[in-house]
Amino acid sequence: MINWLEHALGTGWLVRPAGGLTGEAFIAEKNGKRLFLKRNTSPFLAVLSAEGIVPKLIWTKRIENGDVITAQEWLEGRSLNEEEMKQQAVADLLYKIHHSSELMHMLLKMGKKPTTSDESFSKLCLQLEENGLLYEQKEVKEAIGLLEIMLPYTRNQKLAVCHCDMNHNNLILTKDNMIYLIDWDNATIADPATDIGMLLKWYIPREKWEKWLINYGIEPDRQWFIRMYWYLLQDNLQFLCWHFARHENGKVQQRLKELLEINWSIKDFIVS
Repeated sequence: MINWLEHALGTGWLVRPAGGLTGEAFIAEKNGKRLFLKRNTSPFLAVLSAEGIVPKLIWTKRIENGDVITAQEWLEGRSLNEEEMKQQAVADLLYKIHHSSELMHMLLKMGKKPTTSDESFSKLCLQLEENGLLYEQKEVKEAIGLLEIMLPYTRNQKLAVCHCDMNHNNLILTKDNMIYLIDWDNATIADPATDIGMLLKWYIPREKWEKWLINYGIEPDRQWFIRMYWYLLQDNLQFLCWHFARHENGKVQQRLKELLEINWSIKDFIVS
């Protein structure tokens, strides 16, 4: 693969793997200039670049074996730490993504269909039923019941482009204090509460949720919180199925513990 990249780049470039699980990313360097290269990246990358959400796309080339290689500007920077996820700049970037008609248009053009909560719930129930031992867990049964109770609150919402993996490692801060959100492989069209709930759960203290939502651009009400909890619960159960299928018992137990905590939070919220 590196030979093909060198052919696409021309002579004099030093190409090395950039790491990662897929082995599809590379770093090319020549005369102090560096590029981030990736194989068969989604056409979505061009719009993300134009919107300033990911580092600038320099070029796209199709090589002899049919693969498409993209080259992005290499920027010196680092991942945000957990404390930095509280910054207003992160909320502003997420707002920009959720309100971008260009991103929405491109995903629809690529054939991506909106994901409704009813579809997600049906698919999740099927997954859990196929994993019988998991389905019998008390925490799981309780979570399914809570999802069903809250489901009507999630219907008929305005959907948006969602990143679906709001992990601090996916947010890059450059030396010029620019923040970019990378790793868009799981992007979908869904309720923005998908991204927002994940960010709030892992990075923002519960007593500051309302302030964060207002700063993002939302006047939070009861329905907003119910929607966020719904997607948090769904996300946890999906990961639970994923770890269970891979026999990762330690991760399964960790997810069950988190599930118990979310269940309690929801019941306290509904009762209060």
